[in-house]
Amino acid sequence: MYEIRLLDKILDRDNLNQAFKQVKKNKGAAGVDGMTVDELEGYLIMNKDKIIQHIRQRKYQPKPVLRVEIPKPNGGIRLLGIPTVTDRVIQQAIAQVLTPIFDKKFSEYSFGFRPRRYAEMAILQALEFMNDGYDWIVDIDLERFFDTVHHDRLMNLISRTVEDGDVISLIRKFLVSGVQIDDEYKETVIGTPQGGNLSPLLSNIMLNELDQELENRGLHFVRYADDCIILVKSEMSAKRVMRSVSKFIEEKLGLIVNAQKSRVTKPNDPSMKFLGFGFFKDFQNDIYKAKPHQKSVDNFKFNLKQLTRKNWSVDTKYQVERINQLIRGWVNYFKVGYMKSLLGKIDSHTRYRLRMCIWKKWKTAKNRRKNLIKLGMDKFSAHKYSHTSKGVARIAYSWVLTTTITNKRLTAFGLISCVQHYNKVHA
Repeated sequence: MYEIRLLDKILDRDNLNQAFKQVKKNKGAAGVDGMTVDELEGYLIMNKDKIIQHIRQRKYQPKPVLRVEIPKPNGGIRLLGIPTVTDRVIQQAIAQVLTPIFDKKFSEYSFGFRPRRYAEMAILQALEFMNDGYDWIVDIDLERFFDTVHHDRLMNLISRTVEDGDVISLIRKFLVSGVQIDDEYKETVIGTPQGGNLSPLLSNIMLNELDQELENRGLHFVRYADDCIILVKSEMSAKRVMRSVSKFIEEKLGLIVNAQKSRVTKPNDPSMKFLGFGFFKDFQNDIYKAKPHQKSVDNFKFNLKQLTRKNWSVDTKYQVERINQLIRGWVNYFKVGYMKSLLGKIDSHTRYRLRMCIWKKWKTAKNRRKNLIKLGMDKFSAHKYSHTSKGVARIAYSWVLTTTITNKRLTAFGLISCVQHYNKVHA
């Protein structure tokens, strides 16, 4: 059905232009060749025809991905592979054509990296299962999923749908393009680099086999990329599912199950975390609800703390913009969770830390006196407190700043409130 014309669709001018725009919009770091996103357009104008010709002749050779180590919030590192910007455009062009073809085959309980599907939908589906009585969770952790994907298995799955040999050849070239670690090149005999534009689609193609197996067994599950939970009605069933599904993943898919991190648990276990969310039982209404997991809250607070460092010598306006950006992103992601009282406390602490930063930036007694008077304090008090020996933290908590740099003034200056933004997205 897709034979012959599939490569033409990928190399179609409109498709390539859309791919270029998406790569430019995503920004991101340069790959091994050092070319930046800003330099990409000029390069493609000069070399587009040659690149297309090489792809058609199967002569195109992707460059190795640049290996980057990203620290995880809970410790450890995540290995990312950054393709060159040119390779990102080609990968994006492939993904744009293949995604609609494969997406029709994917499970309705798969939510990651798919059009018009989001993490909050996965959480709502999980809650629906929990509140239908499936409140034992089989949490299977796939160890280094992106680094352990078997190329031949993956290509076999792709070739069941894609019959165009040129496209198959091009995808395999990206899989085996290798990685560059510092100045050393390393072959990639397994794995699909996490960070490429094609990787999310390839991961869904691979794990769709797991989805089909779970559906054939009549199991209730929710999957977002390589994060998957299976929900059953009893502990005994959960342990049985854990054993049999782990065996299927390792023997049929060739992936590795992390036995130490995989477990059987209940939704309201404090250590249970799925897509950054935790769950709790509302005993008054006898239903499970979602909330940001404590680790997600701690990570949010840490990031806010970094943006309100006393020694960060940036303009307050810019500082507030960065804080607002963080608040919007975090609240938008966790908006399906219950967290209003938590957000109120975070608002209060953020304002306190911002007052601390502002007092620190005023630096001299003369400047502090001038600003306090400008904010409505009488001259005597302004002179007195501009020379205070109290530390920055104590003065930020005191009436000196809470009655001058008021909540209302901070709001007028542009600082958004977590609570108000939460109310806004729920309006």
